[in-house]
Amino acid sequence: MTLLNAPEFDNRRETRNRNLLIASGALIVLLVVLGMGGFLLGHGWFFSNLPAEHKVSNFFSALEAQDYGKAFAIYTNDPDWQQHPERHVDYPLKRFTEDWTTASPVGEPIRSHHVDISKTDGTGAFGSGIIVAVRVNGTHKLFMWYERKDGTLTEPAPHELQYD
Repeated sequence: MTLLNAPEFDNRRETRNRNLLIASGALIVLLVVLGMGGFLLGHGWFFSNLPAEHKVSNFFSALEAQDYGKAFAIYTNDPDWQQHPERHVDYPLKRFTEDWTTASPVGEPIRSHHVDISKTDGTGAFGSGIIVAVRVNGTHKLFMWYERKDGTLTEPAPHELQYD
């Protein structure tokens, strides 16, 4: 093929190729912004810690509503805990209720909460868990540990975050 018999210029094809190139660049920029944004805002890469933060928030909402059965179900990740109480002999609902009322980590009943930040623990391929920092009753800072493998919560967390 020579220049004299070269194919005719296809404007639609060039426009499509240009638009695909622009869309690819915009997608890469969006992925970088989402990935870094989640990390910089304290919610994990690509906001991957949001489900754990949501679970912790639901837990504290149940404590605020004094629905200790629901809070216990969230804490143990066992919504049907009443069907098999023998699984929770080591930590029954009565002890759980005492721990979050009279022996509460903040020394008083929980009236309000705000999930501030979360960090993934760096052990393992994806981390074994997530540390969620919660501000309770306005001034008290609590740290909850969300275990990824079974979805349970524990307090106090095995690690603590420093935040203002």
